[in-house]
Amino acid sequence: MQDALIRKLESFETLSDHDRAALAALVPRVRKVGARVDLIQEGDAPDNVHLVLDGYACRYKVLPDGQRQIMAYLVPGDFCDLNVFILDQMDHSIATISACQIVDIPRDAIEAITAEHPRVTRALWWCALVDEAVLREWLVNLGGRPANHRIAHLICELLLRLEAVGRITANSYDFPFTQSDIADTMGLSAVHVNRTLRELRTLGLITLKQRVMTILDVERLKAYCGYNPNYLHIKNARWSERRSVPWLGSGHGG
Repeated sequence: MQDALIRKLESFETLSDHDRAALAALVPRVRKVGARVDLIQEGDAPDNVHLVLDGYACRYKVLPDGQRQIMAYLVPGDFCDLNVFILDQMDHSIATISACQIVDIPRDAIEAITAEHPRVTRALWWCALVDEAVLREWLVNLGGRPANHRIAHLICELLLRLEAVGRITANSYDFPFTQSDIADTMGLSAVHVNRTLRELRTLGLITLKQRVMTILDVERLKAYCGYNPNYLHIKNARWSERRSVPWLGSGHGG
């Protein structure tokens, strides 16, 4: 189960067998959490670090009028809150979107592995920096891209993030997000989300069946929304070595 974590960290930094063994020791106990469950709420005092080993989660805030804003999606291999345990209280909430497998890692375990494993420490720094880069890109999405490009951009991003942890099959991946989830992420109405997804289908760019997203033409979808993956900084991924990603397949599949 720790494979997703190790694959993610090795997309930033080459790890030794000793490093991998130490990471495996971080996840001795995995707990199953159902969909739509808060892992921690705004105002709570953080203690353990949460690691997603399987499934999807999100960071979000709720405004006084009840409106929800999703600020990040968390996929297998992602730490939900790597650094927030130094805070007195959470300034946002973290919840599952699908059923998840979660590991609760005590802060002293994180401090110990970073003290003894410099490669792991550098990889964790990369994780934190990329989290910030993704947030910047999402701000650009909200402020600078039209609605159809926002959603296409998100679909491209999830493809590449999930490929880095081995969760892509024939350009397809689990897509448990409701139209309301996407609306709360993109600052749109659910009706607008529905219209945009229908447009992407009509253009022959995607299919979405039984909560599985399939990108029919990766290169066309990237061109459609002007997608540039540089903000993900995945050094060891094959797609980052060249401008195109032919290995993902540019024809119809899945």
